[in-house]
Amino acid sequence: MSVEETLVEKLRALPPDKQRSVLEFVESLDEGNGSQPQRRLLRGALSHLNIHISEDQITEARREMWPRYVREGSD
Repeated sequence: MSVEETLVEKLRALPPDKQRSVLEFVESLDEGNGSQPQRRLLRGALSHLNIHISEDQITEARREMWPRYVREGSD
């Protein structure tokens, strides 16, 4: 059996969400960007958690954390 046939067989056995992760990984390989595959793989690996964080929530968390960091670091 060729590599292509083996890949197709294994891909068909995966659930749709895993197939999507494989597709994203293969697309990232095609792009040739060294850091991009890790980001896409991480996003795909955590997608089942259905966590959606807005830019506003990130900004608010930074505002809450930064003052404590400055105070703790200056003691």
